[in-house]
Amino acid sequence: MTAPSVVLESPQWLVPAAALVAVGAVMIVWSAARWRGRRSVAVAAAALKLAGVAALGLCLVEPLLTGSRAQPGANVFVVLVDNSQSLRVRDGDAARTGGDRVRALLETDARWRNRLGQDFDVRNFVFDTHLRAADGFDGLAFDGTATSLHTALAAVAKRYQGRPLAGVILVSDGNATDAPDIDWSALPPVYPVLPPEYAAPKDVAVRRVTLNQTNFEAAPVALQADIATHGFPGQAVVAIVTDEAGKEIARQETTPTGADETLTFRFQLRPERAGVGFYRVQARLAAEAALADGAPSAEATLANNSRLVTVDRGGGPYRVLYVCGRPNWEFKYLRRAVDEDPEVQLVGLVRVARREPKFDFRAPRGQNNPLFQGFEHPDAETAERRDQPVLIRLGTQDAVELRGGFPQTAEDLYRYHAVILDDIESAFFTPDQQLLLRNFVAKRGGGFLMLGGPDSFASGRYDRTPVGDLLPVYLDGAAPPTGGEHQLVLSREGWLQPWVRTQRTEGEETARLGAMPPFHTLNATGAAKPGAAVLAHARDTSGNTLPALVVQPFGKGRSAAVLVGDLWRWGLRRADPARDDFERSWRQTVRWLVGDVPGRVEVRAAPTAGTASPAVELTIKATDAAYLPLDNAGVSVRVTKPNREELTLTAESDAREAGVYGVKFVPRGPGAYRAVATVTGPDGAPVGRREVGWCVQPEADEFARLEPNRELLATVASRTRGETVPADGLTEFVASLPTRQAPNMEAWVSPLWHRGAYFLVAVLCLIAEWGLRRRYGLA
Repeated sequence: MTAPSVVLESPQWLVPAAALVAVGAVMIVWSAARWRGRRSVAVAAAALKLAGVAALGLCLVEPLLTGSRAQPGANVFVVLVDNSQSLRVRDGDAARTGGDRVRALLETDARWRNRLGQDFDVRNFVFDTHLRAADGFDGLAFDGTATSLHTALAAVAKRYQGRPLAGVILVSDGNATDAPDIDWSALPPVYPVLPPEYAAPKDVAVRRVTLNQTNFEAAPVALQADIATHGFPGQAVVAIVTDEAGKEIARQETTPTGADETLTFRFQLRPERAGVGFYRVQARLAAEAALADGAPSAEATLANNSRLVTVDRGGGPYRVLYVCGRPNWEFKYLRRAVDEDPEVQLVGLVRVARREPKFDFRAPRGQNNPLFQGFEHPDAETAERRDQPVLIRLGTQDAVELRGGFPQTAEDLYRYHAVILDDIESAFFTPDQQLLLRNFVAKRGGGFLMLGGPDSFASGRYDRTPVGDLLPVYLDGAAPPTGGEHQLVLSREGWLQPWVRTQRTEGEETARLGAMPPFHTLNATGAAKPGAAVLAHARDTSGNTLPALVVQPFGKGRSAAVLVGDLWRWGLRRADPARDDFERSWRQTVRWLVGDVPGRVEVRAAPTAGTASPAVELTIKATDAAYLPLDNAGVSVRVTKPNREELTLTAESDAREAGVYGVKFVPRGPGAYRAVATVTGPDGAPVGRREVGWCVQPEADEFARLEPNRELLATVASRTRGETVPADGLTEFVASLPTRQAPNMEAWVSPLWHRGAYFLVAVLCLIAEWGLRRRYGLA
């Protein structure tokens, strides 16, 4: 706001005027000194006369009042009005709706609109899913399915970029459904109109649904629903989870104690199949749960009583490479456990005999190991060399896979999602293979697990090797384990990891750990590396503990170390042979290893603000066999709508990033959407496919909150250098707008001494002085 200032038009008269006022002041003081009677009355009278004389003396210098104001008609002012369905909700128990209040505020003969039009070039806009210009506001229907408040403000700023936009009067309830991802500095001052205070309507609303996907086999999905209740204290609220077919999966009931309370419901679910699935969370008053659709309800609206949520359990097959230095029991139990998981394929590379030296100087000339005598192969080109280890391949896809032993190229190793090393020394791998294994975790994002044994960790001489770098424990300074028997105990971090546990409750898990047999083999290592987490300890008979299970993130992937070398004892000596805790633990561990490993095709669906309605941007990342960005690929996306109709789109390559392709899809209706991206290479060979899903539920978002969001309106005002305006003070606020800063301002000058009020003050001072003296007999 610009403040006026005072200037002198005839400053050359300042000295004569001051002299005249000084002479008058001396005479007034001399005359007051001769007065008889009350001294205070004399002083007051003299002060009044002196003020009147000074005011008349200032007329000689011609004081002018100057300032600046918005140039009439030269600045644009936008009136932005919300047209969304949330304004149809009634104000508590009143008969009026928010839309009725808006219509009353925007009446054609409203004084504030007429005054605004006198000083500014007024432009009218309405918004819901998008922004559009309006000649007037008589046709407001409040039928918009979304409140894209931030998007509308950004669109206004963009439309009038480079033009004199003085500000925006925003009429909305503030319940925005879009994200505040805008450049606040580019917006003009926004003045939200605050609706009057009123009682919030009675309602039960599903505010938020969050998912936490775990590798806990019994309940891999943890679902939490936050349900807000208002106006129903002491009345039970029921939450129901249903699947895509409408089948009820779970139900819980609780009773709010207060009039305004948020209830939290937690469910543990196990999807029946892998891939993308959808669940619906519904909340109703328990007394109305059995009512048919359309039946009268005590709630203000039922549009916010349910929400859809997307569950992506991924899709196999996940391939795990197991490399073992000798046949043992661990592979038997691991293979038996993984066979129960249809999404995981275990490929084994088991060494049954170490390599023989090329020459044995203790044997006669021309002979090597005498055990091989008599078994000479007639074809020397295809015969196994005695200086190479004897390996057995199990679970391979064809006769070529792993024919040369452990993979030697990125294309061969990166086809797996995880690698498990069990009791095999570092010398088994070449330096290039060890570096390749490190890159498999760091760059490809694979999972890595090393099991304990005589030839693992420090005993396998993995210190100062690329494989030792990715281990979560230091191998130097290893402390040898003490005691012959070790009991497995979970750490605090281990209790928080669902994949480490096999039982639902703490008591059952404690009983399981107590029933486990003691272990006799424990590898000695140093401390856990920074960023690593010790999930389990091995406690000996003396009470000393050493790390038993340690994990850490490494590059794009993750690595783990199981320092116990005889887990098979758990499988042999079970307290209850009918329970499958051992196999379940293995399956959960393998699922943790492969859970977040990226494939050659990755798809992400992100909502974005479209010009006509909210759109979904599908981003596809494609890589080659070495997991390098794949250019010139063919990418098609098949979208399945809620009504089962299918639409095929073609994704275009992103000019900013190699191997990235994108396409936008605009949903036309609410519900669950699926998209399957299929990628083919430049030569037409298939690369892979990936499924993604998302939910469109505009009504749930629009009615998530029924009372006005005053906090958001205040935030918009403060971040745009504006202010909030009460609805009943809008006329006075508009009258003050011309005196506020605007792009186009003009200066104004008004002679202060020509004003009647100025002359009236001088005359009143003289009259009051005469009347005061007259009253007390001093005249």
